[in-house]
Amino acid sequence: MANRREYEIAFVGLKPGVHEFSYEIDDRFFEDYGEQDFSNVSAHVKLFLDKNNGFMRLRFEVGGKADIVCDRCSNDLPFQLFEEFHLTVKLVEEPETMNDQEEDPDVYYISRGESHLDVKTWLYEFVNLSIPMQKTCEFEKMDGPHCNETARELLNKMRVEDMPKENPLWRGLEKFKDLDTES
Repeated sequence: MANRREYEIAFVGLKPGVHEFSYEIDDRFFEDYGEQDFSNVSAHVKLFLDKNNGFMRLRFEVGGKADIVCDRCSNDLPFQLFEEFHLTVKLVEEPETMNDQEEDPDVYYISRGESHLDVKTWLYEFVNLSIPMQKTCEFEKMDGPHCNETARELLNKMRVEDMPKENPLWRGLEKFKDLDTES
């Protein structure tokens, strides 16, 4: 129960204006969510909550580092996390209906009677969104310091030799090109 409250913000007692919250995220944070595409997470998330009358603007700044697995050579690569996400939370009478109808993923509705805002799910989503879909090192020839040499050698052996400049499939079509100018 204490772990759950760690990610709850009692916004009712906050004065209008900007309030800052900080969260340290590590591998233990992700245990409830199952296996992840990364490990050794050391993320720092700053949350800026701008409280207004009837709504709140949230800005999540994700920073830190994580180890990701390279899609090409399967080695662990150190990756710097650095992203910013924005979210608007609106206080309404029927939040379930409004959330079902809302098309903008950056708008979320809660009941006017709520007193706490649980940000754990958003922290999870935004750290995950900070990890790229394609995870490879910047080195095109796989010659970077973290690349797996054995995998590089195997991939180079499998590489198709350069295709011929002229494709034999198109060779027979050249005679039809000249027919068009004769008509």
